Amino acid sequence: MADTHPVERVRPDGEPALLFVCDHASNAVPPEIGDLGLPAADMARHIAWDVGARGVTLALSDAFDAPAVLSRFSRLVIDPNRGEDDPTLVMKLYDGTIIAGNRHADAAEVSRRLEHYHRPYHAAVAAALDRAVGTGATPAVIAIHSFTPQLRGRAPRPWHVTVLRNGDDRIADPLLARLRAEDELVVGDDEPYTGYLEGDTMARHGLARGLPHVLIELRNDLIADAEGQQAWAALLARCLADVLDLDLAEAAPDIPR
Repeated sequence: MADTHPVERVRPDGEPALLFVCDHASNAVPPEIGDLGLPAADMARHIAWDVGARGVTLALSDAFDAPAVLSRFSRLVIDPNRGEDDPTLVMKLYDGTIIAGNRHADAAEVSRRLEHYHRPYHAAVAAALDRAVGTGATPAVIAIHSFTPQLRGRAPRPWHVTVLRNGDDRIADPLLARLRAEDELVVGDDEPYTGYLEGDTMARHGLARGLPHVLIELRNDLIADAEGQQAWAALLARCLADVLDLDLAEAAPDIPR
């Protein structure tokens, strides 16, 4: 029988100085939700998940022997990177695509999805941080996302990697500097989105708790396959190790140019 739990936990007893989170790790739609009315091609796009982000997150967890918490449901079911009162919590239109299966999602249905998916995810993140703080550590919260190279009708996005922050520069500023020291990287600061979103994961688990935190976005065409995911995770691991003064658990390959 398939595991339908909404949260994937990796290395829960790992290095307490770090917690990796991946809000949009999966494009899965739980059977009880039914059909969202989208073809497989749309469910494979960025509208349903952050393409490649799960693989990068798992590789970073490996590199630092650190815990990670990842979603196991599509952002189109309910978006864990939104506050509970955010109007985009259950999307009905995204990047020009109508989400037919969400058109009639009323308040009762949104409440049900909060209870079954959104809240268990955030409870798992909170529990992982509680465990780390209980050891005496001050864990850094590192969120991994990806972005599409171009939204419909918009200009192409030139960045390879971007760093977003929400009221806390402790990791973001030195990480930006470290990434920009790499050759041939186009690095964005709060691009293609601002890091501030009231009630999002970083606000809820980083800012509200006074923990150092950062959100890293990778352009999804660069991490669409396992090779790209491993290579970019290796680069990020080296940069984060320098910025946070942490040891890597294992050597990682150089990123291909």
